[in-house]
Amino acid sequence: MSGMGSRRDHWSRVRSKTEWDVMVIGGGASGLGIAVHAASSGLKTVLFERDDFAKGTSSKSTKLIHGGVRYLQQGNIKLVKESLRERGLLMQNAPHLVHNMKFVLPTFKPWHTWYYSIGLKVYDRLAGRLGLGRSEWLNQSETSALLPGIKSDLLAGGASYHDGQFDDAQLAMSLAKTAVHYGATLLNYCKVTSFVHENNGLKGVEVQNSIESETCRVRARFIINATGPFSDSVMSLDNPKHKPVIKPSQGAHLVVNSSFFPGDTAMLIPKTDDGRILFAVPWHGKIILGTTDTAVDSVLKEPVPLDAEVDFILHHLQRYLKKAPNRSDVLSAFAGIRPLVKLSNKKTAELARDHVIRVSDSGLISILGGKWTTYRKMAADVMGKIKSMSNEKIVLSDTRMLRLVDYNTLVASPSVEHLDDDALRKRIQHEVDHTSCLTVEDFLARRTRQLLLDARHAIKRAPFIASCLAEMLDRDPEWQNLQIESFNAFAALYLPAD
Repeated sequence: MSGMGSRRDHWSRVRSKTEWDVMVIGGGASGLGIAVHAASSGLKTVLFERDDFAKGTSSKSTKLIHGGVRYLQQGNIKLVKESLRERGLLMQNAPHLVHNMKFVLPTFKPWHTWYYSIGLKVYDRLAGRLGLGRSEWLNQSETSALLPGIKSDLLAGGASYHDGQFDDAQLAMSLAKTAVHYGATLLNYCKVTSFVHENNGLKGVEVQNSIESETCRVRARFIINATGPFSDSVMSLDNPKHKPVIKPSQGAHLVVNSSFFPGDTAMLIPKTDDGRILFAVPWHGKIILGTTDTAVDSVLKEPVPLDAEVDFILHHLQRYLKKAPNRSDVLSAFAGIRPLVKLSNKKTAELARDHVIRVSDSGLISILGGKWTTYRKMAADVMGKIKSMSNEKIVLSDTRMLRLVDYNTLVASPSVEHLDDDALRKRIQHEVDHTSCLTVEDFLARRTRQLLLDARHAIKRAPFIASCLAEMLDRDPEWQNLQIESFNAFAALYLPAD
């Protein structure tokens, strides 16, 4: 299995190299996608992430690679077509991480059935040869059979369609390994603290390595801000007079046992009290419920689902499910921040998920907005901008056909519930050696998904994992204890109060 190599070696390359071609700030979906595209094009590429790879929004999604049924409802045909094309390409290039899932949209009025069925046929048509399966009109009994957990007394029928599902953190790590495979240098826990300007142009950054407690000045021809919800902060480092352009929106999710929604078919609730759609999606043996669209004033490093969001999701599911979950049934609750671009005064639910590229007067390239499904297109557009800005000829790779590393291999389970101590120790060692796993949180939240699948079980396993990491990373008992304390406090945020 491919890996990222030694983190210390990556830092050594940063300290020794005079200048890079491309520097990426941000190790989420868009940043890692850009690193893959730049490195595969033969450009000397370095990426800095202040925390861990996919620490933020990129590991807190609804776990869907989708064309955007809702965007179709909004009339954004361009985004739907683009998303469907990217969905199809990703399933070709990462079949080990993205798979086809059937969704059912239940209806309670006969005319709703044909109304949504017509819309989904348009969805099929827009997907073209990259479609995943035909949408179908369903009668009452067919809908009940596919959604055995749903209340069927008032059910009129439904409509089914196909979309993609994935594990966001696993895909992020696959992108990181792919970028390294093509020669990129990637470092987590390295924060860009300031920019270096010369002759009114952006020439480099000051970066702080929190693991080695070292700082370094790093120069690059092109510097890309791919920090998602934190884009405004980075743009302000470049220009203190920068006016914010990100309108953050929080999306909350709840995870419950599959007994509340048995079967392997996902459900889409087409309209909620606030106009959003709501999903119930099988994922790694559990069920993800969500999501919300809540405007927030500030962007937290670790957003927490609001009580109102938890109640909103549970309330709507109670309308549909025979056995509805309560707060005490929630295994984990998490939230991500959508970095929506503020181009109007619309509500966050009405803002498009398109991406925008902005270049500052100093030359900082910022990629704003977007979503997981279109990360590759976002990266391609950024690299196209770099090509147009370069004084030298740049031949870009065609990432539409670029397979991610390990695309034909079996992916390890994201859960550690079933592992005994010996197997768990081997898994931890692998992640330390190959994916720059440095903390208990890294392992339980992103290298595995135990925190999202069952926060209480993650807390239970934290001491053993801290002990293993201390041994493998040569840390002292104080570090080990701090890791346990820090993770327990962190994991408590994933458990809503009863």
